[in-house]
Amino acid sequence: MDLTPLLLSPLLKRLRPLFDQEEQPVYLVGGAVRDALLGRVSPDLDFAVPEQAVKVTFHVADTLGVPAYVLDRERDTGRVVLPDEATTLDFARFRGPTLEADLRDRDFTINAMALPATAVSDGSLIDPLGGRADLQAGRIRLTHGQALMDDPVRALRALRLALSLNFSLPPETTTAIGAAIPYLHTVSSERVRDELLKLLQTTMPDQAVAQMAELSLLAAVLPEIAALADVVQSAPHHEAVLPHTISVLRWLVQVEAALAADEAIDDPAVVAVGTALANYAPQLSEHLQRREEGNVAGRTLLRLGALFHDVGKRETRTVEESGRVRFIGHDQLGATLAARRLRHLTLSNKAISHVRRIVANHMRPLLLAEEGLARPSRRAVYRFFRDAGPAGLDVGLLALADHLATHNGPGDLARWQRLLTVVITLFGHYFEQFTETVAPAPLLDGNELMAALQLVPGPEVGRLLRLIEEAQAAGEVTTKEEAIHFARQRIGPATVDR
Repeated sequence: MDLTPLLLSPLLKRLRPLFDQEEQPVYLVGGAVRDALLGRVSPDLDFAVPEQAVKVTFHVADTLGVPAYVLDRERDTGRVVLPDEATTLDFARFRGPTLEADLRDRDFTINAMALPATAVSDGSLIDPLGGRADLQAGRIRLTHGQALMDDPVRALRALRLALSLNFSLPPETTTAIGAAIPYLHTVSSERVRDELLKLLQTTMPDQAVAQMAELSLLAAVLPEIAALADVVQSAPHHEAVLPHTISVLRWLVQVEAALAADEAIDDPAVVAVGTALANYAPQLSEHLQRREEGNVAGRTLLRLGALFHDVGKRETRTVEESGRVRFIGHDQLGATLAARRLRHLTLSNKAISHVRRIVANHMRPLLLAEEGLARPSRRAVYRFFRDAGPAGLDVGLLALADHLATHNGPGDLARWQRLLTVVITLFGHYFEQFTETVAPAPLLDGNELMAALQLVPGPEVGRLLRLIEEAQAAGEVTTKEEAIHFARQRIGPATVDR
């Protein structure tokens, strides 16, 4: 039989001498085996051993000179972290008395294969459930009928794998997903959060949300978003709110690709975005690639902002006598609803604040474009970033995707060009004139202001300092003397130290 060499992590080559010396067999299992058969290198590696997995964990960590942690002492699982290589190695004791019992207790057949950790070809593949055949057929099949009931979060994982691998969900898998949904509430919020974020990180977050809705997963995980399905909008919108949200995610992926100068893009409007933002593409890409508290990627926070941007529309919907549908205040209510759901999903406070700012300010570039000015004033730019902070960069990208989704393309070219101009202007000030317009260096502090104007301590001092900063950003105040004169003209009553 011909043996096919496998594309495996270079780490395994470094670890083979160590594994050869182990008194018990060590097996590579799960996604790393699946990816090797698909010709991919998995960044993270899972291993199974008959016993003493934590001991093996620390032995490996000591050999590599990197940290190790006990994940679960009772279940005998540990983790080795290689921070410089953005890689983790997880070691776990068999879930049953044998390796085959361990594999049969896993979620899907394509994740229920193993290799001896020292193997280099597919000749040593251990595949008791036909996972390789399912890989070749492109299907997500359960290891057994109760696989999802044993761990309901696997219902979300099934969809993620199908989207990531472009595989199908057979009828028996979709049926099992439906049966597991009522039990999702028994899973920790953290695990549901992790699967949701991974779904949004796929190359098709729009399809992730659409299929979550189709499978009734959306109502279980994000009921506020699912409730938008029948919220009708007026022109120029051509879709109800949930389909529009899905379209925004689809366009947003293309806008992100435009920043990376993806040559596969052929839509003229998206090509125009790439051209218009080319000067700032490296900085924007760095912004999207950063990691926030909780190890959430900036790109994921942007997509969360897109997912929640119109969540307030159901509760704010009104219909005027003319038949026009309005959603006054949906941005502010939406920010509150988004923060509430993300707190339930236990995202970090910093991540929640960032998404909240995206949602609260997502209308601002569109409104600035409707003012008909050649470009936003310095004062408007300052106020935008004062309220949005760094999330203003996400707001600019979201505004472009929102417009494209609303009009199913650029729509009226003059309006589209005005919006592009607004976004370019905002980004230009942020990246090129940050200390002049976005966050001017203080000309004086509170003590100096109180001394110059004989003010008593209190909120009025802070108010005047904020007004001075805005005047600086607008180019109206440039020196300390001008700042003091400016503040003297705006002193409120009962604030002078008599």
